[in-house]
Amino acid sequence: MNVEERLNIIKQVGEEIVTEEELKSLLLSKKRFVAYDGFEPSGIVHIAQGVMRTININKMIKAGANFKMLVADWHAWANHKLGGNLENIQKTGEYLIEVWKACGMDISKVDFVWANELVKDEEYWKTVMKVAVNNTLKRIVRCSQIMGRSENETLKASQILYPCMQAADIFYLKADVCQLGMDQRKVNVLAREIGPKLRYWKPVIVSHHMLMGLIKPSEKTGAVERATEMKMSKSIPDSAIFMTDSEQQINEKINKAYCPEKIIEENPLMEYSKYLIFEKFKTMKIERKKEHGGDIIAKDYNELEEIYKKGLLHPVDLKNSVSFYINKTIEPVRKHFKINKKASKLLEEVKSFKITR
Repeated sequence: MNVEERLNIIKQVGEEIVTEEELKSLLLSKKRFVAYDGFEPSGIVHIAQGVMRTININKMIKAGANFKMLVADWHAWANHKLGGNLENIQKTGEYLIEVWKACGMDISKVDFVWANELVKDEEYWKTVMKVAVNNTLKRIVRCSQIMGRSENETLKASQILYPCMQAADIFYLKADVCQLGMDQRKVNVLAREIGPKLRYWKPVIVSHHMLMGLIKPSEKTGAVERATEMKMSKSIPDSAIFMTDSEQQINEKINKAYCPEKIIEENPLMEYSKYLIFEKFKTMKIERKKEHGGDIIAKDYNELEEIYKKGLLHPVDLKNSVSFYINKTIEPVRKHFKINKKASKLLEEVKSFKITR
């Protein structure tokens, strides 16, 4: 696979790349590069974390990434997730890995690194301190969005540590590429700013799209802020489809979902078609009664978009089709958590944990 082919695969993942020129130079200089993502174990996994993350990581691996996935248990602790119970957070981390196994993530080529291992190393804390002493408190607070917080909130002292730790993670893990969601952009930019000052490097940022929730979008302005506000949230169950939801639960959630007729922009059902269904199934069949026009087979997302914009596809028919394909996607995960004793036990434990924002 040549550099252009590898670049095109990564561009499928990155809604924004900072910068494409630097990424191309990286691919020219390295056949294998280090990419990283991190996640807070904070509760039951939804399809954005499970399916979409699997799709993106597998693409990055195909493009030549040695992928490091940071299980950010100490970060979740600092952010008071699951009531700040570290043991529960770590159980949830194990559960998440089981989800990705069942999702089809190429686990053999993913290095899961736990933050609780990083924090045992003095060199890690030296890197955290280098980031901290070279930034103002105001600059760090501006990164609070990465924790799902706003700059106006009263933060705990532990939450001030969080952005310093996350920036340090990039350098400690020797990541050439930060492959996280758009909501993590601010801390990745911080790492690019601080890297040369600390005699490190400027990591390339490949920010993936934030899959929106099922409820009607808010009226907030600002691209990143709006995307963050609209994303799926486990703290708003009706906004999210979880990886172990039953077929009935999924059908009910999608049936109630926001899906304006003829509207493509900020329509969650069109998003799931684009980022999940066409990625996995390549084509999409919408079954309809003959009196309603008969079946439609969309060969790609662009074709589906044109059909929907013209009003040739009713929201109810789109919802029925999306429900079918999402259930088909999630079925192997549901099966895994039924027949695998370890996974089943982890799921029951995680379900019992109290979700905190």
